[in-house]
Amino acid sequence: MLLCDTMASVDLRDNNLLGISWVDSGWVPILNPGNVLDYFSERSNPFYDRTCNNEVVKMQRLTLEHLNQMVGVEYILLHAQEPILYIIRKQQRQSPTQVIPLSDYYIIAGVVYQAPDLGTVIGSRVLSAVHGVQSAFDEAMSYCRYHPSEGYWWHFKDQEERDAKAKPKSKKKEEPSSLFQRQRVDTLLLDLRSKFPPTFYQPKAGEKPIPVEVKKESEPPVELVKQEEREREPATKTSAPAPPSSKPPPEKRARLQ
Repeated sequence: MLLCDTMASVDLRDNNLLGISWVDSGWVPILNPGNVLDYFSERSNPFYDRTCNNEVVKMQRLTLEHLNQMVGVEYILLHAQEPILYIIRKQQRQSPTQVIPLSDYYIIAGVVYQAPDLGTVIGSRVLSAVHGVQSAFDEAMSYCRYHPSEGYWWHFKDQEERDAKAKPKSKKKEEPSSLFQRQRVDTLLLDLRSKFPPTFYQPKAGEKPIPVEVKKESEPPVELVKQEEREREPATKTSAPAPPSSKPPPEKRARLQ
């Protein structure tokens, strides 16, 4: 990158053209040190000043050597590296031996750019450095934590992952059951066993289950059941109380003397 030390006052400086470029593809194949100033003086070039001495010399069909005898803004070819690089300087001529550089322009593969001055380069570098420092502070603040009882500390994501990998996973301890729970469970299991007895049992692990023979209680014969019902009927009749009589008690009559 080329630097141009601007020594002119503020009113001689051009507008900021650092963000644009210009090219004419018709001139690119034929560019050389002899016609590069003619290429730079194209009317569509935003970097070219129409009021410069080069335009006067061109209109009067004079050679570029006459620029040394004039006063004002002019363009000269400062450096040439054929066929890709040409450097053109814009300067303020005050006498044949005294000039003030205003700005430099470099042409790379036919594309014209304005070279930034030293102040612009330093300002850009400082701005980039400040942006990096500000980003570092913002990231650092994102890891800062505070609690009234504990104060300040740093909380990093990588540290949390390392701590999680380092610590073994602790198994949750199962609380032992109480005596009431164990007795209650045993009672429920015995009740279920009596209601739903097992149909198979396995003597040892891995052996085939053996069916369990369930003994059914023998039902009494029908004649005994009928006889028991007959015996119960008179007992119920004798034990039943007599219903109270509905007649009123006899009236007492007075005896005659």
